[in-house]
Amino acid sequence: MTKFLTPATKMGLSISIATGLYGISFGALSIAAGLNLWQTVALSALMFTGGSQFAFIGVISGGGAGPAAFSAASLLGVRNAVYGMQIKQTLRPRGVEVPWMAQVTIDESTAVSLGQVQSSEKRRGFITTGLGVYILWNLFTLVGALLGERMGDPAVWGLDGAAVAAFIGLLWPRLTSVQPAMIAVAAAIVTALAVPLTAAGLPILITALCAALYAVMTVRKKPRATEHSKLERVNEDRP
Repeated sequence: MTKFLTPATKMGLSISIATGLYGISFGALSIAAGLNLWQTVALSALMFTGGSQFAFIGVISGGGAGPAAFSAASLLGVRNAVYGMQIKQTLRPRGVEVPWMAQVTIDESTAVSLGQVQSSEKRRGFITTGLGVYILWNLFTLVGALLGERMGDPAVWGLDGAAVAAFIGLLWPRLTSVQPAMIAVAAAIVTALAVPLTAAGLPILITALCAALYAVMTVRKKPRATEHSKLERVNEDRP
């Protein structure tokens, strides 16, 4: 038992519980957005990335069509592909491990894994966090969905706009510096301007595309690592 409870597994278990409990809110909000019990459960089991799931039901609850909701969720899920490349390079999964490890490659499992020093701890942290969050997130999604079905009309409980509030709750902790905060403000302005001019679901897509364009332009402006090192060497050689 003590061999199993290493620092990485302890961290993974604590994060799994905290994150999994948040699945209750997703389950209830998904029902409030108009999805049924099985659609809600399937969304958590198959999509399994909190930000994308809340974006999906946020578009649906705002009256957007399915393609717009799926596109918004997909744009937010692109980051998981980057995580996948990092995990593949770090943990070197074998062929039979790739499908299930890809499914549980999320913010939490990646952060816990890459935060460890030893390779064995990196693997333990990833597996514990990934599987732990997956099991508890889906379990509590089911609990939240069952509760949501018993609530009746979501507007009576103030849940008709709660999906948007939940998404803002996910975003807020990430605004830790000036640049992300300015991007968030710009995104809010673009969305506000697009809402009266476009169909439901399109404003979030327009905003996401603007953010992606900004990210590409920012990366291109940064000097390459080799160029940066050359500049450092030149400065060091100066008297």
